[in-house]
Amino acid sequence: MIQIINTGKDNLISAKISGKILKNDVEKIHPLIHNIIKKGNKVDFYFEMEDLEGYTLKGFWEDIKVDSAHISDYRKMAFVGEKKWQEWSAKATDFFTSSEVKYFDLEDKELAKTWITS
Repeated sequence: MIQIINTGKDNLISAKISGKILKNDVEKIHPLIHNIIKKGNKVDFYFEMEDLEGYTLKGFWEDIKVDSAHISDYRKMAFVGEKKWQEWSAKATDFFTSSEVKYFDLEDKELAKTWITS
């Protein structure tokens, strides 16, 4: 499940993620990306992951489609989590994108919020 968090920052998509990520969860983020790039901005992401189990197959496929369509539209990504596999996932994301990607432990989420808004 993805819960969008309003930050008041025009180019930042912020979300709390838990459980399984479904196709319709990813579909909620896609129009937000479009709204930011229509204004001529690059997209920043703040993803706070707690009790995240991963993706459903359709959710994973939808995420790959969105990312492949917009990978050059991303600027910074902050992944905040609690598990080693989440840190590895952030490192893998960093490998496939020219965006600046950082992983933060859950207890460092305030540091992550400061980094993503700078």
